[in-house]
Amino acid sequence: MHRHAFLIAVAVTPALPAPGHAQDGRIVEERPFTADDSLVARLRLASGAGQAAVERVEMREITYLSDGLRVKGFVLTPRGGTRLPVIVFNRGGCKNFGALTKPAVAEWLAPFADWGYVVVASQYRGNGGSEGKDEFGGRDVNDILNLLRAVDSLPRADATRIGIWSESRGGLMTYLVLARTDRIRAAVISSAPTDLSTIAPYRKAIRPADDFEEFCLRDAIPSYDRDKARELVARSAIRWAEQLSKTTPILLFQGTADWRSDPQQTLDMAQALLKLRRPYRLVVFEGGSHELSEHWEEVLRISKAWLDRYVRDRQPWPSLEPHGW
Repeated sequence: MHRHAFLIAVAVTPALPAPGHAQDGRIVEERPFTADDSLVARLRLASGAGQAAVERVEMREITYLSDGLRVKGFVLTPRGGTRLPVIVFNRGGCKNFGALTKPAVAEWLAPFADWGYVVVASQYRGNGGSEGKDEFGGRDVNDILNLLRAVDSLPRADATRIGIWSESRGGLMTYLVLARTDRIRAAVISSAPTDLSTIAPYRKAIRPADDFEEFCLRDAIPSYDRDKARELVARSAIRWAEQLSKTTPILLFQGTADWRSDPQQTLDMAQALLKLRRPYRLVVFEGGSHELSEHWEEVLRISKAWLDRYVRDRQPWPSLEPHGW
């Protein structure tokens, strides 16, 4: 058994300031946008369905309040339908690396909305024109919790049916959200680190020029040099897996050729969830990269089935008690 299996109950997530400003979650600015011609042409070449998705979805850039900060984000809504389930998209990257551009939103998020969901996404504080400073899983987690409050105000969003789709750092953020709320009916977490203490050495061993620790961890995480161990544990879900919502099924994706995030960490998380008897499914893609581009159509197909079942249709999780013959 991998050593992390013995660390499940060792540490707890530190308490973050709860979203407490009276106006947190209020959308204070929004403006519509459309995909530019070059993106539509690229979508036409890649997939007729992709182009069709953009044409069937209304896209808006928003500014909402989180801990009193003005944080940028996006809302995508299908042109048809009434009260629709919701997907919260948690982006990857660190600081402005990975920030959502309007073409990226149209290309990657519009297909999710075309499934019949209201899709919301945050740039996180300090990124994409947002106020504040990115903390890579610190107080910026409140930007997602406050985005849930913004969902409550969207007229076509059914706030009782919310799912999350996340990738890489976005998965790290999703784990932190699932330790603080049980509002999420189901989550998808792709290629996400679960133990930050070993990620920088893992990446550097494969690509010696990689500067993840300097560019991201040391620069973004408060008190990194003064209290590195505590700060990393606070962002490492494998250390406090028992605190994750007991009612949220988690779909884990991982590629075996991922150089950015150690595939073993996703396997460790699956093992921890199994030991805790928590609802999850693990899908490992042979030769899959960090972004799983080689398997993207399959990722979308499995994600849609998962979210439709547990978010849209509110299906219960099967019994985890041993049974059968």
